[in-house]
Amino acid sequence: MEHRPFYAVHPLLPVYPEPEDPSPARKRWILVRDGSVLFKSNPASGTVLMPNPLPAGLACGAPVYLGTRDDIIYYAAEVPAGATPPGGWQQSPVRELSGKVSDSDMAVASYAVRILDFDRSNTFCGRCGAKTRPLTTERARICTACSRIVYPRISPAIIVLIKKGEEVLLARSPRSPPGVFSVIAGFNEPGENLEQTVHREVGEEVGVAVQNLRYFGSEPWPFPDSLMIGFVADHAGGEIRIDNREIEAAGWFTRGTLPPVPSKASISRALIEAWIRREV
Repeated sequence: MEHRPFYAVHPLLPVYPEPEDPSPARKRWILVRDGSVLFKSNPASGTVLMPNPLPAGLACGAPVYLGTRDDIIYYAAEVPAGATPPGGWQQSPVRELSGKVSDSDMAVASYAVRILDFDRSNTFCGRCGAKTRPLTTERARICTACSRIVYPRISPAIIVLIKKGEEVLLARSPRSPPGVFSVIAGFNEPGENLEQTVHREVGEEVGVAVQNLRYFGSEPWPFPDSLMIGFVADHAGGEIRIDNREIEAAGWFTRGTLPPVPSKASISRALIEAWIRREV
């Protein structure tokens, strides 16, 4: 069964070159401050899309073109420190918008945060130090001196649910919310394929061996730049031995003894729920 977490909903179509002088009615804005976005909460479903024109003083710096959808053109902009959102709008981290806005809006919001971070982090060339500018033909920046082109960074990471009979291995990171357990995850290293990453990360973090790896699904996770590649694996031997660095607790759990698990806005939760439904 194919898994489609909400981040798999591609937010926009990046049409290039950017449309010239679109009518004000065709513009929508996503406003970002400190990695969070402004959203408007409604009794039903809220939104992160602010209509044009923006209230005076609400955006600073050059607007960043994101893409188009249904003849609407989307831009992101930074909210200056001290600016007060208009009535009904408030600031929220993207991950906390789950259930408050549509999946499509969440995808656009996460994309806006990611692209603004890319532009901010690559204002200057990493090779010669000169200023960069956005390309008009694709999502990239080019150095104005040495012409080096840089693209948004994507960091691949594996995430794996490990089964043993009617039990699943869940672990807790010191960085997790209090009491929450999840599946094992870790970043791909240079020279590794994804299967090797699974075996290494599982061995390093919880000390067991796995076998029968099966692909589950993938999820862009722009906090700031990960691509999560999900697997299911079977326990092949060994006792749990946590590393006491990345993992502070781990254990085998049945469907009736599950601890608190991550929010639904994550591939980790999707893996666990698929196991609960006996789909993996």
